[in-house]
Amino acid sequence: MRFSLSSFLLVALAAESTVASSWFSKAVYNKWQETELERWLSDHNVPYPTPADRKDLENLVKSNWDSKVATPYTDWEPAQLQSYLKAKGTEVKKGSESNKQSLVSQVQGAWHESADTASNSYNSVKDWIFDGWTDSQLKEFLDKNNVPVPQPRKRDTMLATARSNYESIAKKLNQAAHYPGDWLYESWSESDLKEFLDERGVPVPQPSSRDKLIASVRRNSRLAATQMKDNAASASASAKASKESLSDALLDSWSDSKIKEWADSNGIKVPQGSKRNELIALARKHRDTLTGDKVASSASSAFGAATSNAQNQYARATDDASLKREDAFNEAVGSWSDSRLKAFLDARGVPVPQGGKKDELVKQVRLNRHKAATGWSAWTFDTWTTENLRKWLSTQNNKAAKKSGATRDDLFKQAQDSYARASKSGGSSYASVTSYLASATDAAKDSTFDTWSESELKSYLDSYGVPTYQGSNVNELRAMARRNANYFRYGSSTPQGSVFARLQSGAQWLFDQLKIGVSGGRATASYQGGKAGDAVKEGATSATNRAGEAAQKAGDKVKEEL
Repeated sequence: MRFSLSSFLLVALAAESTVASSWFSKAVYNKWQETELERWLSDHNVPYPTPADRKDLENLVKSNWDSKVATPYTDWEPAQLQSYLKAKGTEVKKGSESNKQSLVSQVQGAWHESADTASNSYNSVKDWIFDGWTDSQLKEFLDKNNVPVPQPRKRDTMLATARSNYESIAKKLNQAAHYPGDWLYESWSESDLKEFLDERGVPVPQPSSRDKLIASVRRNSRLAATQMKDNAASASASAKASKESLSDALLDSWSDSKIKEWADSNGIKVPQGSKRNELIALARKHRDTLTGDKVASSASSAFGAATSNAQNQYARATDDASLKREDAFNEAVGSWSDSRLKAFLDARGVPVPQGGKKDELVKQVRLNRHKAATGWSAWTFDTWTTENLRKWLSTQNNKAAKKSGATRDDLFKQAQDSYARASKSGGSSYASVTSYLASATDAAKDSTFDTWSESELKSYLDSYGVPTYQGSNVNELRAMARRNANYFRYGSSTPQGSVFARLQSGAQWLFDQLKIGVSGGRATASYQGGKAGDAVKEGATSATNRAGEAAQKAGDKVKEEL
């Protein structure tokens, strides 16, 4: 059974878990081994001297701790900052969409935890490191380390078992446990690692290696776990408020004699001569502390039924969105040219079947849709603008860079040929090429399609084997080019988690829908008297229907974007 992010949010509403940990100083890394200090620095791209003594390593960690742990968003790109704000329900200030400094300031205002809380979490890595794992990954980890799990193997049981045995497993393997190494992800494939990052909207370094993927998963695991729990807590609070509203509606509908009867059955003394508002206040005061509370149980019943149905509809919508994303990728690559299919596999180190037919190539691409690119290739220049290509060729002293009449296709072919020669010769020549690519790629993102001419866009799409129909306007061509370029570069994932951010906030949205329905039920209750119970249920049911409709619309919106 797979475990999705939306499932976590919804399951957490039914059973919240509390993780206890003690406060400690920010110098949690003082007890780390030197290998753990080096690992943390490497994961966070902080250079350190080798060899280095422990004091030097600790000082480096100390000087970077706050920016990397307490305020990690300072290193985020604008798209990731916007994604976080959207997930928090915060509207990005108009005109600041590309202003990183402004976005950082906005994220700072919406940030979910203090520096002490962030540091405190590293005192017990086991409490959060497994949160984003799938059921099958937990099972494989426990089985691999010969840890028995009580039957039936439910997720909560496997999580508790993994956490309680974490230190003993590390000790058995002679591994450090404060900031775990690659041993923890030994059973994960590279596709598993990339999928973890894809689902959480974390930009995957391209090209990448297994070590880089693990470092990125490890670096982002705590933040991902925290954000999931925050969303679950927010949804829980909304659920509680909705439940209380249901109880209020029922109480408002009861007659004075019925409230007195309820109080008497629960052993509550009612002062003689109590007025109606005093009776209702007395009932509200005692309802949460009593067993057999008819008001609470009635409210719970109505709320539970509505919530369950709405959860199911929302879960179906999110799962449907994920399936649509996969289907969109599968459909797109089915029309790609053989050269594109082979290039996709080659960039990911997947052996290309010799003389393989197109069906076999398509099959391999679909199987490796979550695999990260493993190195630079001639296709790195794929989305570069004419200006970027000229600059690159100039560094290679290529005459084509100075030809005024050279088209983008001409420059692209020259760049590919230049790269191929450097790659074949190796040594300093190839090192120089890859160094340039590493520094220049960020300046040649797929957003550069905005400056491409109609003929350049059509030529680009033609390289995929994607037909362009007469009458297609430039914006439609750009959308097709960007969609295929994203699939080629990232696989089936959506860069920067635009889909993830929308689905992540869904639990809060769900209960907002329920509260609207509850309010409607309560208003009806004030007029309907003894029929209030039915009115509340109708209000909740109405909310459920709206939730389902909105969930479907969200899924349709995802489909449109894909």
